Parts: sequence; C-alpha cells; structure tokens
Amino acid sequence: MTLDDISDPVGDDLTGWCERALELGAEAARPLAPGLVVTAEWVRLKCQFGCDGYGQCRTCPPDSPTPGQTRQVLNEYSRAILLRVGPHAIYDEHDEHYVTLRRAAADLERELFLAGYYKTWSISNGPCSSCDICDRDQPCVDPAHARPSMEACGIDVFATVRAAGWEIEVVRDRGDEYRFFALVLID
Repeated sequence: MTLDDISDPVGDDLTGWCERALELGAEAARPLAPGLVVTAEWVRLKCQFGCDGYGQCRTCPPDSPTPGQTRQVLNEYSRAILLRVGPHAIYDEHDEHYVTLRRAAADLERELFLAGYYKTWSISNGPCSSCDICDRDQPCVDPAHARPSMEACGIDVFATVRAAGWEIEVVRDRGDEYRFFALVLID
C-alpha cells in the first residue's frame, strides 16, 4: 500500500482536510493509508518501563488500547491524516506546540464527525496535557481533547512517520530539534 492508494468512495480527497488541520494549528499534514501505520508490542512496553507518567492518565497504558486492539481499529479505516508540528528547538514539558497539536487533532476529529465522517477518531502525541495527573474520582476535565498517544496505543511513531515520507530522529538533548505527530483516522 502506498500514499497514492488512499481513495474516497464519494469522490473527494483529503486535501481540504489537510488544509483545515493547518488552520487548526498543525504545521504540516498529509494523507496516510492506515495500512502504513506500524504497530508493535515493544512500543507500549516503553511506556510501561520508561515513562514516569505510566498509569497516571486515563489516556495512557494500562487504560489505552493495546497494540493488538490498535491494529484491529486501524484495519477498520481506509484513510488517515498524519499531523506534525516542528521541527522546533529547545523542548520543554509545557511546550505550546505539543498542546496545539493535541488540540488540532481532536478538533479536526470533531469537524470531520460533524461533516458526516462518523467513524473518525484521533490518536494524539504524548501524555494528555489537560491536567498533571487524572483524578479518577472525578470526571475528565477535558474529554473533548483527551486522546491516547500513538505510543500509548502501540504505534511505532518512527516507522510510521518514515513510511509517510517525513523525517524523524531521536532527540538526544533538550536543545535538539524535535517534532510531534498525531494521527486522525477517517471513514
């Protein structure tokens, strides 16, 4: 499957929706066939055994979909849009680009839903940024934007981004250029 294999049975393409993603705050957006999204069990393990936020958010493991569930969900879609912000330099935990991309993906999901793409669903970047730690005794403070990250769902972001034709490298130092990615599934 290639990027050119994405088609819409009603005849429209995703160009307008990619442009809308840019208006919502993404810095780049491109169609992506869901078959090009790579899932792997090891990705979720890195959340469990490498992230100090493991289990603190409703959108993180163990509450997020497993890699197997994610693959099944991806197989139910024929099209997707990959969103990106960056490259930017000097990352910090409260980066405005991080929050903007999370919101852009969820807002694009909502607009697609209202346009009749009732199955649309977004998978975001990194841990939810609406609160520091979920208070599980209270309702979510921002359910409209709370989405699991691609990593939490077992998506190999590096392999997926490269399959889409974009560059991605390991950020070794806080001063290195970085990028964030989100995925919107559409049908």
